[in-house]
Amino acid sequence: MKQYLAISAIGSDRIGLVHDLSKIIADCGGSISESRMTALGAEFAVLMLVGGNWHSVARIETDLKKLAETSGITLLVRRTDKRAPREDMVPYSVDVVCLDQTGIVSALSGFFASRGIDVAELTTRSYAAAHTGAPMFGLYMVVNVPSTIHLGAMREEFLDLCDQLNLDAILEPVKN
Repeated sequence: MKQYLAISAIGSDRIGLVHDLSKIIADCGGSISESRMTALGAEFAVLMLVGGNWHSVARIETDLKKLAETSGITLLVRRTDKRAPREDMVPYSVDVVCLDQTGIVSALSGFFASRGIDVAELTTRSYAAAHTGAPMFGLYMVVNVPSTIHLGAMREEFLDLCDQLNLDAILEPVKN
C-alpha cells in the first residue's frame, strides 16, 4: 500500500537544493506526486507530496533529517494520505490584478471561507507595472465551490467585492 509524506523545506537559495531533495527521494525508492517550489527573497521554499512503500517512506524521513542537519535547511515532514476527490464541488479559477494594497489575500480568502468555498491553490506575486513602474499585485487561486451554492449569485457577489476593492478579476470554471 502506498504511503505519503507532505514535505516542507526552506533554506538559503542555492544551486543544487532541488537536486539534493529529489535525489534522496529517488535513491530511497520514492516518487514526487506533487510539488511547488519557488524562490522567496533570498530563500528557496519547497512543498512536496512524496509517495512510496512503507520502507521507502521511512528511509526518506531519515535521509531528509540528515540533509537538514548538514545543509542548514528547515524541514517539516509529515505523514499524510492522498486527498480524496472532491466530487461534490466544482473547481473555479480566480485571477486578480490590481495596484498593490494591504489586505487583498485576507479579503478574498475571507469571502470564500464565509461561503464554505475551499481554497485549493493560491499564488501571489508583486511586481512593477510596465512603463509606469507602479507597484502591482497578482493573485491566482483555484477554489472548490460546493454544488449547493448558486454560482450566478456567488459570482455577482464576488465581482461586487472586487469592484469595492478596485480589483480587476476573472472568475471562471477550471478547464482541464
